[in-house]
Amino acid sequence: MPPKKAAANPFGSGKGSKKAKGRKHDAQYENLFETQPKNFHIGGSVQPKRDLTHAMKWPKYVRLQRQKVVLNKRLKVPPAVNQFNHTLDKNTATQLFRFLNKYRPETKQEKQKRIHATAEKAAADREAKDKDAKRPIYVRHGLNHTVGLVESKKANLVVIANDVDPIELVIYLPALCRKMGVPYVIVKNKSRLGTVVHQKTAAVLVVTDVKKEDEKELATLVSAAKANFTDKYDDHRRRWGGGVKSQRSTQKLAKRARLAGTTLAAVQAAQAGAATS
Repeated sequence: MPPKKAAANPFGSGKGSKKAKGRKHDAQYENLFETQPKNFHIGGSVQPKRDLTHAMKWPKYVRLQRQKVVLNKRLKVPPAVNQFNHTLDKNTATQLFRFLNKYRPETKQEKQKRIHATAEKAAADREAKDKDAKRPIYVRHGLNHTVGLVESKKANLVVIANDVDPIELVIYLPALCRKMGVPYVIVKNKSRLGTVVHQKTAAVLVVTDVKKEDEKELATLVSAAKANFTDKYDDHRRRWGGGVKSQRSTQKLAKRARLAGTTLAAVQAAQAGAATS
């Protein structure tokens, strides 16, 4: 199809047309309103969209978490609390949790099925009741239960979370484990321990018994626990933590040292001596 043509101008295109008069009118007032570049200062154009997450007011629990982290860096932390900053390395922790997941406690549904199956077998044969009366092997949890197992020396390995709040709940466990000769490890994130025992969080897990095929793996984990924690207990007991200054304070001390003609390490040593005296 041929292209459509535009309709003809009914008023014509001569000098006396409205279009020509409009052009003359525009030329007369074309410099009345000058164009100006956009100005994003106060009172100028509308501000462009920016990422203002750094300026938002975070919830109170988020601010408290961040303030706590900063305080733990700035203040001097006693050795009993600072030992929870020394956690198990990533590879060994992965191996540990793979081992713990083999001995997860049974859920309520699994327990009911086991009890019903045991009752049915016991009704058919009394000897079957004695064979199936034993509980399945699984890891134990709970602070009071853990203390009892450690004091009776029934625990083979104790796993402690490093972020228990308040820390006083578990602060004595490393010393107790060392006194009773029970190996222990400290791992990150109490929620990881909670997933093993079907809970949101767990402060402590205890390995008591294992199957024969897993004894070698447990021995490897126990040797790693002794090398990283039990044997280094005296070193951790004497080492203080914290005392990390902010970048602003560090630059301020460096400037003061340059003016005094001394090194930054000398200024920090002098301040540390004045604080302890």
